[in-house]
Amino acid sequence: MPAQRPLISYDAFVETATADPAVVGLVLKGSRAHEGMTTEHSDHDLYVVLAEGATTGLTRYAGHRTPELDLVILTLDEFRAAGMPGFERYALARGRVVLDRLDGEIARILSTKARLDADEAHQEAAAHLDAYANSLYRSVKNARDGQALAARLDAADSVRFLLEFLFALDRRPRPYNKYLHWELCRFPLPAWDTGHLLDTVSRIAATGDVATQRDLFARVEAVARAAGHGAVLDGWGGDLRLMRPRR
Repeated sequence: MPAQRPLISYDAFVETATADPAVVGLVLKGSRAHEGMTTEHSDHDLYVVLAEGATTGLTRYAGHRTPELDLVILTLDEFRAAGMPGFERYALARGRVVLDRLDGEIARILSTKARLDADEAHQEAAAHLDAYANSLYRSVKNARDGQALAARLDAADSVRFLLEFLFALDRRPRPYNKYLHWELCRFPLPAWDTGHLLDTVSRIAATGDVATQRDLFARVEAVARAAGHGAVLDGWGGDLRLMRPRR
């Protein structure tokens, strides 16, 4: 029977880790790193960054997971690579530095995760734009053919790809759904009204309304072409007529 990991509170662990010279950084992520998002159910998601080759007894807490504290223990090089790419990128991009023994290097690593480089952003935007167009096309076609459930499901898929596209255009990792409202209210997407965008994607995800999808696509098409992604849309040829507003 495997040995049970020792239990420890967040405050006690931070005190212990701060006193350990092998630890070069502590980063809090999740709701406790997002001001105003903490609830009675919020735990502490903590990255523990170790110096390369360091020996520490803290490894006995690897995989520690309780309702109060989740730990990820990794080396500095592993921390640099975390979420690059990957699901954790947004969480780390908005992470809060609890300890940085490297003269700001931990904070600089987080800043790198928060900003896509130009080539990466362009490639991701193109891929997500094409996926958005595909889901939009399928939704509108299914609605036309009387497939109401399929139309709504495809519409909901299109919202996911659209948000990925818009954030990639701004060279940012897309936030998790939980933090979308938080993110946009504090860091709006350029040239997009946050309230209107959130209301629009909410309506599309809930109802699959075709007219709303088409009106949004008209705006997206203009933005995409201005950003140099016209070829992605032109690849859809005559099918664009089904996606555009009816005049």
